[in-house]
Amino acid sequence: MARELLPYQIAERSIIKKYRKQLWNPFIAAVKRYALVEPGDKIAVCISGGKDSMLMAKLFQELHRHSDVPFEVIYLVMDPGYNEMNRAKIESNAKLLNIPITIFETDIFDVANNADEHPCYLCARMRRGHLYRKAKDLGCNKIALGHHLNDVIETTVMAMFYSSQLQGMMPKLHSQNFEGMELIRPMYCIREDDIIAWRRYNELSFIQCACRFTENCTICDNGGGGSKRQEVKILLRHLKQTNPDIEKSIFNAIHAVCTETFPGIRKSDGDHSFLEDYEARRGE
Repeated sequence: MARELLPYQIAERSIIKKYRKQLWNPFIAAVKRYALVEPGDKIAVCISGGKDSMLMAKLFQELHRHSDVPFEVIYLVMDPGYNEMNRAKIESNAKLLNIPITIFETDIFDVANNADEHPCYLCARMRRGHLYRKAKDLGCNKIALGHHLNDVIETTVMAMFYSSQLQGMMPKLHSQNFEGMELIRPMYCIREDDIIAWRRYNELSFIQCACRFTENCTICDNGGGGSKRQEVKILLRHLKQTNPDIEKSIFNAIHAVCTETFPGIRKSDGDHSFLEDYEARRGE
């Protein structure tokens, strides 16, 4: 008689079996392509409680179990001031999925929500800083965030439409404020629709938006309200109806940027014009 599997075992098997092509393979592809996990790493897998970070934790468990690369991992949950329902939901999901989380508390929501201007920007910066600091205190050299392929392409489009610049989301970054620390995005090549499919297949529900400004949509499939990201998400969804490969095209485009065809380039040392080396490239 076959042994009945527990929910976390079913979730793990679905990653390796049913959704191997959609989840496991692109996860491994990102880890290898961008050199995200290296020997001796101690990685803080940052869990917000949403579908993306919870799946990322399960992917890391599988990687840690089977990888030939020696590394350590901590599943880190920062409580920025969740209400009791959200905190309980994160803890119960972690138990259900057999994820051994380490929780630490902050007052980020109190500080950000009392800010006169740009509370969301302040909240995001504070979250990142607290995660870096706690991870470093725990001996980690990297933090892993659950941004996926759709986050990458939406960020690119948003920057062009609303910030007047062509700017992407990098798969890994050196921290500017915490020496020796890096941020990695191991779900960089995974589509959001496939994450949702995995969640639904396993009949899981996660918190979506835990901010006190929008607590009326804490547990749902979609969020964003009237945000610019949601506008871009809807636009891309419409464009996908006539061009099914549009997500792939945008993603590939940020890996093949032809800088010599742009009149202006922004680098770490400032803005540069094509005129700087225009004559030097005569006859090319």
